[in-house]
Amino acid sequence: MDPMLIGLVAGLIGLALGTFGVLAFRVSEKQRQLLDVDAEELALPAGAAEVLAVVGRAFVVVDAVDGVVRASPAAYAYGLVRGHTVVHKELLDMTAGVRRDGVVLEKQLELPRGPLGQGTIIVQVRAAMLGEEYILLLADDRTEITRTEEIRNDFVANVSHELKTPVGAISLLAEAIESSADDELAVRRFAKRMHKESGRLAALVQDIIELSRLQGASVAQQGGPVDVNAVIAEAVDRSQLPAESKNIRMVVGGRTEAKVFGDQDLLVTALRNLIDNAIRYSPENTRVGIGVRSRDGLVSISVTDQGEGLSPEEQERVFERFYRVDAARSRHTGGTGLGLSIVKHVASNHGGEVTLWSQPGQGSTFTLRLPEMEGQDGEEEQSIAAPAAGIFRQGANKPAVTQVPRAAGATERGANA
Repeated sequence: MDPMLIGLVAGLIGLALGTFGVLAFRVSEKQRQLLDVDAEELALPAGAAEVLAVVGRAFVVVDAVDGVVRASPAAYAYGLVRGHTVVHKELLDMTAGVRRDGVVLEKQLELPRGPLGQGTIIVQVRAAMLGEEYILLLADDRTEITRTEEIRNDFVANVSHELKTPVGAISLLAEAIESSADDELAVRRFAKRMHKESGRLAALVQDIIELSRLQGASVAQQGGPVDVNAVIAEAVDRSQLPAESKNIRMVVGGRTEAKVFGDQDLLVTALRNLIDNAIRYSPENTRVGIGVRSRDGLVSISVTDQGEGLSPEEQERVFERFYRVDAARSRHTGGTGLGLSIVKHVASNHGGEVTLWSQPGQGSTFTLRLPEMEGQDGEEEQSIAAPAAGIFRQGANKPAVTQVPRAAGATERGANA
C-alpha cells in the first residue's frame, strides 16, 4: 500500500479521535456546571441552617414540589416526615396556601402519631416562606398542655355537678322542714337527712381542697423523715369511728424500721383514704387488714378488704377523679369519688405508686409503695439536707410483694397478682 495513503488515513483517524475527545470534554464540563447549579439551588439561604439548629422546635423545610430538603429529628419523632416525604395532608395544604398567597399560616392540628394505632399528637404548626424557593414548617408539641387543660375543664365541670347534688338536697330538705313544721316526726326525719347531706358536702369540699393542695405541694422541699409505723397508727386511729359503726375490726400486721422521706400528714391522709375505702365497701362484722413490709428499698403498705371485689374494667378507672364503682351505693355510704385520686397524687409526689389487686367475690388489696430514705444508719442529718439529690435507694423501682395478714381475709396477695 502507498505510504502516503496510509499516512492520510492515520491522520484522518487521529483528527476524528481528537475532535471526539474535545466534544466529550465540553459535554462533561457542561454537565458539571449544571450539577453545581443544582447544588447551589438546594442550599438553604445564608444563616438559615444555623438559626434552625437552635430554634428549639421541630422543623421541616420543603422545596417547590414539597420534597423534604431538611428536617429535624423531632419532626421524624412526631411522625411528620418519613424519608423525604411530608406525611400529613394537612401540612401539605398549609404549604400550598403559603406558596399561593405568600402569607404566614398558623394552625393547631391533631395528627395521627403513626401509621398504626389510635395515638394522636396535637401540634401548633406555623408555615412561612424561607427565601424564594423553600417553605418552612415549625411544629410545637402541645399534646400534654392540651390534655392537661381538658382534664382541668372536666374537673371543674365534675366539681360543679358533684356540689349541686348535696346543695340541692339540703335546699329541698329545708323546704320540706319548713312546710312540715307541725309534724315532729317529719321534721326529725328531714333534719337527719339534712345532717347526712351536709356531712357529705363537707367531705366533698375537704377532698377538693386536699386535692388542690396536693397539686401544689413540693415534697422534695418541704418533706422530712417519716416513721411509717406512726403513719399507720394514726391512720387506723382516725378510721376507728366508721369501723365501729359497721362492727369491722382493723387488724395491723408487720412493722418496719425503715423510714421514708415525705410529708407525714399527706401520707396519713392517703392511708386513711385507703382504710376508709376498705371499710366503706366491706360488709358488716368483717375485718380490714393493714400490712406493712420493707424489701428491696421499698416500703409497702397494703390494705385488704372483704368486699365484693372489682371487675377488670372497674380496676382500670378506679383511680379517676369522681369515678364511683356504684354511684348509688357511694351516695348511700358517703363516698365522694376523690379518695383514690388523692392517694394516687400522694404516692406520685413521694416518688412511689399505688397498685390494686382485686377479683370479683374475693375482695380487693390496695398497696401503697414508697422508696426508703437513704442514710438511715447515722447519716440521717446529711440525707435530709439534700432531699432532692439521690434521696431514694437504687432499688426503689423494683417490684415488691406485700404480705397481708390472714385475719384480713387474704393469705399472701401481691398487688399485681
